[in-house]
Amino acid sequence: MNNDPQDAKLIERIQKNPKYTELVTKRSSFAWKLSITVLIIYYSFILVVAFAPKFLGTKIMEGSVISIGIPIGAGIILSAFLLTGIYVRRANSEFDDLTQQIKEETK
Repeated sequence: MNNDPQDAKLIERIQKNPKYTELVTKRSSFAWKLSITVLIIYYSFILVVAFAPKFLGTKIMEGSVISIGIPIGAGIILSAFLLTGIYVRRANSEFDDLTQQIKEETK
């Protein structure tokens, strides 16, 4: 690890920048919200599997071979893609903009 005093001063300047604090706070808060959303979706499904498995085996309509569990499972997978896309979109706009502003201010 490099113990260059200039690096230490640069790190200190970055950490003292109010935009850095804003970036860390916003990114962390958003990541936690998305993580909790994913956990709620997955654990809700597991709870249904554990306590109401017949519900997932219910046919969508009479004579159908597709049970209600199939679209619910597909929805869970799609929700993971959607939430990932939401994070990437925000990261590529708001978070990257803040990062760029921090870089410009610490030059």
